[in-house]
Amino acid sequence: MLETALERVRRVSGLPVAFGGLASADGRSTRLTDFAGTTTLALNGLVVSAGSGLGGRVLTTARPGRVEDYAADPRISHEYDAPVITEGLRAIAAVPVAMGGSVLAVLYAGTREPLAVGTRALDAMSQVALRLGTELTVRREVARRLAELETAAARSPRHSTAGEWENVRLAHAELRTLAAETHDPGLRIRLQEISGRLAGAAPPPSVNPLSPRELDVLAMVAVGCGNAEAARRLGLLPETVKSYLRNTMRKLGTHGRMETVVAARRLGFLP
Repeated sequence: MLETALERVRRVSGLPVAFGGLASADGRSTRLTDFAGTTTLALNGLVVSAGSGLGGRVLTTARPGRVEDYAADPRISHEYDAPVITEGLRAIAAVPVAMGGSVLAVLYAGTREPLAVGTRALDAMSQVALRLGTELTVRREVARRLAELETAAARSPRHSTAGEWENVRLAHAELRTLAAETHDPGLRIRLQEISGRLAGAAPPPSVNPLSPRELDVLAMVAVGCGNAEAARRLGLLPETVKSYLRNTMRKLGTHGRMETVVAARRLGFLP
């Protein structure tokens, strides 16, 4: 994920070198683990502490930063001059990957010439960081819930209380919402597979006539969402939600929202 983001950073900034790393759990440091365009191993594994150097300042303030000539800039501390100089970097820009007030990672881009990194390049890097922040947040949410969801998926409805099974249904809807939000195809497939397990050993695709988007909408309806709320959660228009519901009813031979949900549950498409 970081590797892909760094290639985007190079492309949008026009700077030949990009590198970065995830922040520690307490947000007090970041370890540089991913690189694009570097020619040495000088920065590999470097731990940047909050408040130290350019990246440490970005980690502390949660705001983008840039220097025209790293080793000579008086606005930053210089604990990391040796690896930066070894790599030959001069101008460097750094942006935080922030979500919910926490910095999750720091992305850098640089060049071996002293120059002013423009605001446009910094803004473009920030957009890459925003997208990465969404992806990391989705992954953390998946990790947080994975144990309980997989336990629930292994249980059958007859062994669960009504309250427990309602939690499974809510989790199923949340997973499909997260799948709709992520830009990572691999993560989206994994989320859909887990939601299929929650639905009770999802049938083969040839048996299930519903598209992933139709299942997304039906999962929202199953937990009580109206068309407007389902549209908001899934990033769709209300009219699009209505269209998916009409298609679902046609495919399942049903005539109302609840009848459709009941039929989908009976067929194993929903928990």
